[in-house]
Amino acid sequence: MHKAELDQGRLIVTWTLDSNHKSRLAWDIAVGPPQTLYDVTTLSRVGAIARKLDITWGGDWTANIDRPHFEVKPTWIMPKGYKIEGQVIVPTNSKYQVQLIVEGNTTKPIVKDDDKMQFTNETLKAAVRDYLKQAVDKKLIDKSHLEKFDAGTLTNGDLKGLEIIIAQRSA
Repeated sequence: MHKAELDQGRLIVTWTLDSNHKSRLAWDIAVGPPQTLYDVTTLSRVGAIARKLDITWGGDWTANIDRPHFEVKPTWIMPKGYKIEGQVIVPTNSKYQVQLIVEGNTTKPIVKDDDKMQFTNETLKAAVRDYLKQAVDKKLIDKSHLEKFDAGTLTNGDLKGLEIIIAQRSA
């Protein structure tokens, strides 16, 4: 609701007029299938990560608990010792989805010999590379995945996961 509408005497139906959401200092998230939209376990895990990054989580509030809600102060900066890995595309409407990937604390990638990508001919290899290159060019995936393919370290499992992410972000 716009201020002009409020000045005309229209009813207030939302409190977001002066909300941190408006200035992008606050955001709400939803959990995707197969979990329920506001799955407490998943939101609690995300809340624990937010705490480590000095991000306020609505699940920590004692009154009016709001687990999907996160916010930062205008002066917020990334704490030392953390770095952003990869890219998150924030959708501007509900047509798009954000893919959250949580990786464990593994010290080295788990790659088995039978999971290494092997091609029976160069045409198939070129087709997969072109598919990944197009996804990078469209900013659907990070270029590091194409670099892994070129280095021969992208696995069959990696490719399957990338196919899912590309399909979701293309929808």
